[in-house]
Formats: sequence, C-alpha cells, structure tokens
Amino acid sequence: MKTRLVQGLALLLMVGALYGQGSQSTSQPAGGQHSHDQMQMPSTQGQTTDQNAPPAQNQQIPGMQMLDKPVPQQPEQQQTPPSQQMPGMQMPQNPEAEQPAPKPGPMFTLEQLQQSAVEHNPTLKQAQAEIRAAEGRKRQAGLYPNPTVGYQGEQIRGGSQRGGEQGGFIQQDIALGGKLGAAQRVFEQERRQAEAEREEQLLRVQNAVAMAYYQSLAAQETVVIRGTLLKLAQDALATAQQLFNVGQADEPDVLQAQVEAGQEEIALVSAQQRRQMLWRSLAAVIGQPNLPFGNLVGKLEELPDVDTQLWLENILQNSPAVKIADLSSIRAHAELDRAKREPIPDLQLRAGVQQNRELLESSGRPVGLQGFAEVGVRIPLFNRNQGNVQAARANIERADLEQQRVQLLLRERSSSVLQNYLTAKAAVERYRNQMIPQAEKAYRLYLNRYSNMAAAYPQVLIAQRTLFQLQTDYIASLENLWVSTVTLKGFLLTDGLEAPTPPTEIDRPVRETNLPTGSSMTQAR
Repeated sequence: MKTRLVQGLALLLMVGALYGQGSQSTSQPAGGQHSHDQMQMPSTQGQTTDQNAPPAQNQQIPGMQMLDKPVPQQPEQQQTPPSQQMPGMQMPQNPEAEQPAPKPGPMFTLEQLQQSAVEHNPTLKQAQAEIRAAEGRKRQAGLYPNPTVGYQGEQIRGGSQRGGEQGGFIQQDIALGGKLGAAQRVFEQERRQAEAEREEQLLRVQNAVAMAYYQSLAAQETVVIRGTLLKLAQDALATAQQLFNVGQADEPDVLQAQVEAGQEEIALVSAQQRRQMLWRSLAAVIGQPNLPFGNLVGKLEELPDVDTQLWLENILQNSPAVKIADLSSIRAHAELDRAKREPIPDLQLRAGVQQNRELLESSGRPVGLQGFAEVGVRIPLFNRNQGNVQAARANIERADLEQQRVQLLLRERSSSVLQNYLTAKAAVERYRNQMIPQAEKAYRLYLNRYSNMAAAYPQVLIAQRTLFQLQTDYIASLENLWVSTVTLKGFLLTDGLEAPTPPTEIDRPVRETNLPTGSSMTQAR
C-alpha cells in the first residue's frame, strides 16, 4: 500500500508541475503575469488553510521539541509558488493547535479535593461517631450501680398486732476488687482503637481521592491526545481519497483509512466516557455526587522520589493496621484482667426504718419506730467466672495471632503492588528515554525527507500518529505508576467509601475489593 501511495505522490507532483508550466505559457503574453489555479486539500473539522500565510515555525509535539516545518522544494524549472499546495499534500499542522481546548469549567487541585473529602465523606463522620460511642461506654463502665429504695411490711393483719411492722429500706451494692476500673480500662482501649480506626479511615479517604484524581487527570490528557489522533486519521483518509480520485490508490486503501478513522472516533468517545465515569467516581468518594464537571490541575510527570525498601519497612512498622492489631492485643489482656476480677464478690448493704405497731405486754403501748440493717456477700462457690476467663485467654491468643496475620497480609499485598509499581516505572522510563525520543526522531526524519521530495506524505502521517499513540500509552503507564505510588505510600489503604470497622470487630486493613492489581490497573489502555 505504501509503495502505491509513493507512486501516486510522484504522479501528482508531475501533473502539478506540467499544469504550472502550461498556465505560465498561456498567461505570459497578457501583461507578463501568470496565474495558477489554486488547489487545496479539503479541510477537516472546520479547519481552513490560509495560502498567503507563511509556514508555521517552531511547531512542537506536547512535551517534545519539533523541527521547524519545512516546505517541499520543487525543481527550479518546475517550481510553483510557495503558497500553492498539491491535492492530497497538506502539510502536518501544529499538533498543539489541533488539540481541542479544554472546556471551560471549574479548576480543581488535589489538595482542594482532599480537603473537600474530609468535610463531606460520610465514613469519617462514622469513625468520629465510633470514638464518641467508645467514650460513652467507658464512662458507663465506671458508674456505680444505682441504690434500691422500697417498702417492707411484716405481720400485716388486724387483731392484737394492729398492723404489724411497716417501713422503708434502701439497698446498695458496693463493687469490690477494682472491677469498675478494670472495665474502664477495657473501654479505654476500645476508644484508642476507635481513634486508630479514624486515622486509618482518613488515610483511606485521602488515598482514594488521590487515586481517583490521578486516574481522572490521565483520562483528561488522554482525551486531548485521542482528539489529535482522530484528526490525523481524518487527514490520512482525505489523502487516500485524493489519491483514489487520481487513480493512484485502490478502493481497499480508502476503506482501510475509513476503518482507521472510525477506530479513532470510537477510541475518542471511549476516552471521553471513561473520563466522565472517573469523575463521577471521584465525586462519590469526596462525598459530593453533584460536584460540577471540571478540569484538574496537575502534572503526571512530577513523580515523587521513591525508596521502595523504605516504603515496605514503613508499611510493616507504621501501618495503622499494625497499630490497631497491637491495640486489639492490649484490649484482650484488659478483658482477661476484668474477667479475673469478676468472681470477687460485691458488698451488699441494706438498711431501713419501720413502724412497729405491736403492743408491748408491759406497758400496753406500741413498740414504735425501729431500724434494721443487713450486710452480705455472694460467695463464688460454683460460679467463679471460669468460662469468661477461658474465653478471654482465647481472645488473647487470637489477638496475638492477628498481629502476625496482619504482618503477613501486608507483606503479601504489598508485594503485588510493588511489582505493579516496578513494572509501570520501567515502562515509563522506557517510553520517556527511548521509545518517544526515537518516534520523535523518526517523525523529524520523515518530515525532512518529505520537504526534500524524498518521502511520501502518508509516511509523515504514520510517523506522527505513532508518536501520539506512544504518548497515549505513556500516559497510561504514568497513571498506573501513580496509582501504585499512592497505594504504597498510603499503607495499601484505598477504599474511601468502606465503612470503618467498629472497635469490637476484627479490623480489615486491606480490602481486597479495591486493592489495585495488575489487571485492574491496565484497563485504562
């Protein structure tokens, strides 16, 4: 196909040269001036060509220096005016000028989005409510039992007893053995665990916002490049149609160009829809589902300094999950201490006053007021809280094993994320240092050869399209690299809408549903 396009290009140049010479010979007698019929490529997407304008200078591919745009040189005896263009020979325009401008809308930075999530994400308020609940349980555990007040009557009947003995009493249980303090220590550990859960949830929300931000930023840049690729495909289609009109391209060539243009249209629509989907996801994590669609401010290439070994050690030592597991072990020991103190009997006090209306034999008068008091304890003869002590010991064993499990879980999950990070980093460095510079050089060479009439224009289009396609893949690799970076620096905490774990339940530091993996991270491509 490329050979036929080159042959068509040569034929077009010969026809144009002959046409220019014929026009010059017929117009010379009429005042010594000659005119040429101006032939232009049909414009695409509403773009027009100013034939009197000088060639654009210092054109650039985004992020890359480009050569000045040369003009194809004609032989001296067949030279045409510089402003004249042959059919199907439209020069590549400035790629930056062809890229659609971002639609006007609000601008957002990562810091603004994270602060908004702190204010609106409901899971953070849930975590704060858990702290207040733990404080309430601690307060309740330290309160003494309420006293009992009641009425007491004995030998209530008529006759010689004259109503018997009637009065009131008050009863109070006194907790002994430090049981109230032991219970408060248990709930104090719950409160500390709830605070750790809130810190963990805050990291989840901030990491989820950061991941959605970088994914949306990559989608935003991908839409721009996809628009440029569609423009290049439409230029290639117009060139193929012009060559087909002069008989230097077959119908399959035109059909193939139409298919490629259709593929780029689908890719652009898909990129636009993915950007909208990611924006809705970002708005949901923030807690503002009606967040207006806007543009993100930031640069994907500004990667942080990385020390993977330091990151792994930081995850295993300072992860909130490790802290929560330690607090769970401390709480289990506090529960054992409380269970051991439970058999210590409480002191039961009871006292009261009653009116005794029974008549004394000696005086014949009523006995009158009389008091009574009772003191007792419950003897732990059969129930010494053996079952709860056994359960508390088992909870300590489980809590100690939970610490080990969390360490192993973090190692397992961090290994896959680290592998994704290293793979993405290698791809980014390969694109940045080798493939994109090589594609840029190839594009420059084809552009220079085309200006010297040594290469066909379709070859220039193919080289330019390859360069932009590499940029699209480069952005996808940057997105994967940022997602892995945020996950590793954020202790593998990624789900910003998962409800915080109550202190009385086993913490789930790594939620498998939202942990990025290699397959999920490459879906953007």
